[in-house]
Amino acid sequence: MTSQCSPSVPGLELYRWRLSAKERAIKEEIPPREVDWLLREIAGLEPLVLRLESFKDKQQISLKISLKELEELWQRRLEERIPLQYLIGVTYWRNFALTVTPAVLIPRPETEDLIDLAIAARSSTTPTEKENWADLGTGSGAIALGLAEALTEAKIYAIDSSSEALAVARENAEKCGLAHRIEFARGYWWEPLDKLKGQISGMVANPPYIPSRAIAALQPEVVKHEPHLALDGGIDGLDCIKYLIETAPTYLRSGGVWLIEMMAGQASAAAELLRSNGNYTQIQIFPDLAGIERFALARRV
Repeated sequence: MTSQCSPSVPGLELYRWRLSAKERAIKEEIPPREVDWLLREIAGLEPLVLRLESFKDKQQISLKISLKELEELWQRRLEERIPLQYLIGVTYWRNFALTVTPAVLIPRPETEDLIDLAIAARSSTTPTEKENWADLGTGSGAIALGLAEALTEAKIYAIDSSSEALAVARENAEKCGLAHRIEFARGYWWEPLDKLKGQISGMVANPPYIPSRAIAALQPEVVKHEPHLALDGGIDGLDCIKYLIETAPTYLRSGGVWLIEMMAGQASAAAELLRSNGNYTQIQIFPDLAGIERFALARRV
C-alpha cells in the first residue's frame, strides 16, 4: 500500500472524493464512517479535522498512496465487500494497532471484555508464584497481547492450529513489544501444552461458535473473506465450547479460570455443560455492552 514517492492531492479534491465515497457507501449499505477511517490511515487526517471538514482548504495533502489508488481501494471495498481492516492491513483493539490478514479473524470490540473479565477474575484470588495463562485459538494474537499487557507477572501461551495465523500473531507481538512475554505454539487447542497439565492459571478463548448452517447468512464481509475455521462451531455452534469444557480440567490448576466468548443464545447451554461436567465451580455468565449474554466464566474445582 505504499508508492515510491509520497503523492499529494489538493484538499478540495480530497473533500469531493470523500463526499462521493460516503454517498456510495450509503447506497451499498456500508457504514459511511469507514471513509473517514480510511482517510485517517491514508491521509493522516485527525477525526476533528474530518468532522470540521477544514482539510478542504489546504492546498495539498500528502497521501500514502495516490488518489487513484485510494479510489481503487474503496471500489474493492464496495464491490468485493472486503473488510476495510484487511484492505488497509490494520485494526485497532484495546491499546493495540494490530496487523490483520485474511488468515485471521478481525478482533471485535466486544472481545476486549474478555481481558477485563480475566483481570477481575485474577484479582479476586491470590496469584500463584508462577502464573501460566493460555490463549487458545489466538488468531491475530489480540487476546494474548491483552493478557500479556495486563498480567505483567504471568507467562502467556498463544496456541493456534494455523501457521499463517501464528505468523500474524508473532508479528503483532513484536510490534507491540510483548514478544518476550508470549510463547507461541502450533497445535489443536491444548495439544502443545502437555507439559503444563494441572499448571494453567487461566484459559481464555474466543472459539468458533457459529452453527454451520448459519454461516451462509452472515454478512458478505464475513462469509467471503474471514476464515471459516475461526467461525464454524459445528451443528449447534457448541462443538469447540464442549471440547474446551471437557478437556480444560486436565490442564487448569485448582481455582484456575475458564473463560470464553460465545454467541447470543448459547449461555444456558454453556452453563449447563459446565455444571454437569462436575469439575467447575463459580459459574457465571456476563453480558456485553449491548446486553447480550456473551461470556462464560468458571473456575476449576
